[in-house]
Amino acid sequence: QVQLVESGGGLVQAGGSLRLSCAASGRTFSRYAMGWFRQAPGKEREFVGTIRGNGGSTLLADSVKGRFTISRDNAKNTVYLQMNSLKPEDTAAYYCAGGNFYSGSPHLTDYGYWGQGTQVTVSS
Repeated sequence: QVQLVESGGGLVQAGGSLRLSCAASGRTFSRYAMGWFRQAPGKEREFVGTIRGNGGSTLLADSVKGRFTISRDNAKNTVYLQMNSLKPEDTAAYYCAGGNFYSGSPHLTDYGYWGQGTQVTVSS
């Protein structure tokens, strides 16, 4: 069983930055692909980024490429989402997800473990 806890959300002005963290329990963190998803009010949860178990490969949604970076520190059982040049349309609850597979995936249904989410609000 893997438990995920996100942190780092908050209120920021447009153009600002935030770094989200997701701390995972368990001893085999490096075997898990990790992902970030977000859900705005009234919208479906959407893919933001994913990273494979060893951190050697990442994939980001087109809407955040060039602004967001996903990384992980397997020694700390933590995955990060660095968000720069934030826009009001980035406002959403951000969720960390873990999957019992090695390569990353943009598909929500591939992930079996989810955090509770952290709110990011970007003001204009």
